[in-house]
Amino acid sequence: MARKLWEKDTAVDHDVELYTVGRDREMDLMLAPYDVLGSIAHVTMLQSIGLLNQNEKQVIIQELRNIYHSAVNGDFVIEEGVEDVHSQVEFILTRKLGDIGKKIHSGRSRNDQVAVDLKLFIRSRIETVTAAVKSLFDALQCQSELHKDVIIPGYTHLQVAMPSSFGLWFGAYAESLVDDLTMLLSAYRISNRNPLGSAAGYGSSFPLDREMTTRLLGFDSMNYNVVYAQMGRGKTERIVSQALSSIAATVGKLAFDACLFNSQNFGFIKLPDEFTTGSSIMPHKKNPDVFELTRAKCNKLQALPVEITLITSNLPSGYFRDLQLIKENFLPAFDEIESILAMVTRMVEGMKVNTHIADDDRYKMMYSVETVNKLVLNGTPFRDAYLKVGRDIEHGDFVPEKDINHTHPGSIGNLCTDRIHALMERTIAEFNFDAYHKAFDTLINGKDI
Repeated sequence: MARKLWEKDTAVDHDVELYTVGRDREMDLMLAPYDVLGSIAHVTMLQSIGLLNQNEKQVIIQELRNIYHSAVNGDFVIEEGVEDVHSQVEFILTRKLGDIGKKIHSGRSRNDQVAVDLKLFIRSRIETVTAAVKSLFDALQCQSELHKDVIIPGYTHLQVAMPSSFGLWFGAYAESLVDDLTMLLSAYRISNRNPLGSAAGYGSSFPLDREMTTRLLGFDSMNYNVVYAQMGRGKTERIVSQALSSIAATVGKLAFDACLFNSQNFGFIKLPDEFTTGSSIMPHKKNPDVFELTRAKCNKLQALPVEITLITSNLPSGYFRDLQLIKENFLPAFDEIESILAMVTRMVEGMKVNTHIADDDRYKMMYSVETVNKLVLNGTPFRDAYLKVGRDIEHGDFVPEKDINHTHPGSIGNLCTDRIHALMERTIAEFNFDAYHKAFDTLINGKDI
């Protein structure tokens, strides 16, 4: 069994080890490629300040690159008795390179290692989430334009209120996703700062070149204060999870609407048959299980920031083992939201809309405001027009006028689809994912770093 990095002469109690390690090995496999990237940057920096010679640097980096490819290909394992990914990488290096492998931990702690691993992981996964959001956004905008002239009732208090349209309905969720990505962009900027070199949260007596590792890892800047670099653990995850929960809130609301609109009492949309399920007793049923599960999954994601807050809220400054537990639901949250977005995108693309909803007399009252407005345009004071139409409705004399002429920006007749699209494109461009891709490519493929 491998010796712990911190282990001395006292044996570790087996039950204590199981309890303290928990699911950390499982979670750390997600971090393995990023741990290696952080180590390549750190080793490069150690050579620049004289703690490694050029030959040692080259030998270590070559082996780290081998480990990186193993991790990316799914071949990397954390062996029995090894606590975490950081220990496993160091043990592999020591097995292959002997004493040279023992030198890479100079000037760092597992505390700043996991902090940098998490930030590199978050940065990459935010990119994949952004792409998934953009796919759903495109599907919503396509449906919005395709059905922009199909009138549906809008509701307040779940009562028929005023005319809306499928153009507005689909388009509303598209624009909501832009705001969600704006939140994700803020979370990305907070994640895109380098904690490496903060060690256990109090720096190091070695003359570490933190500017170099910041540049090598493609960060925008560093977490300057070493105490804050450690305090950012947990806070970063909470902020990112809040951004993910905002996306989940938008998609969950869309799922609720879709379940409602798909029901026979509404009949506004028809979901693709292949995305519905049947009943074991009622042969006519086509249940919207995908959207129902989506709604529940989105609710779970919205609970994640609260969970992280509860883990971290009573911790003072400095590192505590409590933070380890955040990984267990935070890291898988990215797979969950991407799965949700991919499925909902397919659902939206396959949705069929009822183009004759407004022909139903039960919706005729939604035109009352249109009638009031026409009276006002012909010179009747608004309050008088309102009273007249209200009395006509009470007495059963109201005859709806279904000619709708909305022209102001964002209305039925002017969806501003192109402006919303431009806003989304500008937001995505601000992430500047290419910057970290270039840094990663240099770390893995560069001949001299």
